[in-house]
Amino acid sequence: MGRSRYKITEPHLPHFVTLTVLHWIPVFTRPDTVNILLDALRFLSRDGLKVYAWVVLENHCHLVLQSQALDRDIARLKSWTAKNLIQYLAERNVKQILDQLAFYKKAHKGDRAYQFWQEGVHPELIQSDAMMWQKIDYIHQNPVKRGYVDEAAHWRYSSARDYMGSSGLLAVCREW
Repeated sequence: MGRSRYKITEPHLPHFVTLTVLHWIPVFTRPDTVNILLDALRFLSRDGLKVYAWVVLENHCHLVLQSQALDRDIARLKSWTAKNLIQYLAERNVKQILDQLAFYKKAHKGDRAYQFWQEGVHPELIQSDAMMWQKIDYIHQNPVKRGYVDEAAHWRYSSARDYMGSSGLLAVCREW
């Protein structure tokens, strides 16, 4: 069997995706770094990206996204956040993380000093309402399963609050 399940075959339909920091380096440990990612999602949302669910953990994030050209929008998201997160780290002289981003960079990425994101996003096409709810629950339970919080709504960096009647940090679309 091919790897077609890890390709965006229908870029206009919702997909569950995971973005992972290179070598699982913990970068999203400060509100400023998370806000760089959230700002990018807000910008893309104004440009047509629909965010159905999200969670940011210290070294990766899970999202359910949809747009007219999801593959292009994910590339834009990864490119802009990588540039701005590396700039943030450089301005604050976070040498240990920058050294790791340089050390683990793939050899074929010779046009840059650092690589921020791992390649790929392992997209999964959302094929039904049941699958959408399963992915949303998985996203919201991620910090609970890791033992970071007792209840999903207590994790500040997710859309769990939006699904429990409160407002979170990033507006989400709850109709599909």
